[in-house]
Amino acid sequence: MDLSTRYMGLTLKNPLVAASSPISIKEESIRKAIDAGAAAIVMFSLFEEQFDKIGAENPYFPSAEDYAVPPEVYFDLLHKTVNLSRVPIIGSLNGFASDGWVDHARKIQETGAQGLELNLYQIAANPDATGQEIERRYFEIIQEIKKSVEIPVALKLSPFFSSLGNMVRRFDNLGIDALVFFDRVYQPDFNLAAMEMEPSLSLSGPQETRLPLRWIAMMQGRVNASLGASTGVESGVEVIKYLLAGADAVMTASALLRNGPEYIGALIRDLERWMEKNEYESVNEFRGQMSQRGVPNPDEFERANYIKVIETFKKKHT
Repeated sequence: MDLSTRYMGLTLKNPLVAASSPISIKEESIRKAIDAGAAAIVMFSLFEEQFDKIGAENPYFPSAEDYAVPPEVYFDLLHKTVNLSRVPIIGSLNGFASDGWVDHARKIQETGAQGLELNLYQIAANPDATGQEIERRYFEIIQEIKKSVEIPVALKLSPFFSSLGNMVRRFDNLGIDALVFFDRVYQPDFNLAAMEMEPSLSLSGPQETRLPLRWIAMMQGRVNASLGASTGVESGVEVIKYLLAGADAVMTASALLRNGPEYIGALIRDLERWMEKNEYESVNEFRGQMSQRGVPNPDEFERANYIKVIETFKKKHT
């Protein structure tokens, strides 16, 4: 049985990748994930605010001591992990405003990392900022980094572009090596006792796979970049669905945080059992079987499915 796949120019032994998360802060957790079968590890992110004066001078941001790992320790850990690992290790950068992206990307490349994932996290809270301005900043950062490093670069996408398919195509035209669907947007809560905003993080669940599943199925075969699935992977069911939609790699963080890094082995076994039951010899045999690449008019296809969902629900309640 051949589980191998190609993702962002890298050959992986299977599609399961440990997504960027606190799992990769500890060498022991990284080792456990790899021993359990993880085909690659995306390291936890460095934030641009750890480098520039914006983060240091802005009272809203954590102080240098509040970050789990300082930059110099991050680069050392990344270098050590690359040297000791038998699977690809992918560095991660998170930010949007800084001009120091190229320097940070080069430092990650110098550690020996086999790839770089960009998380251009930006919530357009300023109503004066136009969509064109935000899009232009994405293009500038990607172009700068692609010119400055030789390792493959993945972009973790936001689902909130007004024409997401067009943006995916434009990122692909810039030579991005992989597109990851999607970055999770963390929503703060209100603390009624303290009357203030309160950070809130809930781990993802299978109900959150619908949006990335839909867009991977829509874009599979329409771009040259690899497609990565992220969000909601809790069992082999989600892994299989993402592959059927057309994903080249399936990433999970929440399931590993809930169940331990070894849990990635259970996901691989679920995939193997399903493939054996359905008599598939390789992942490539069924990848993309449920994508929309054969649909001549995707807009009409999506509209038709929308109507079917609403009308089916109505019939059940009449």
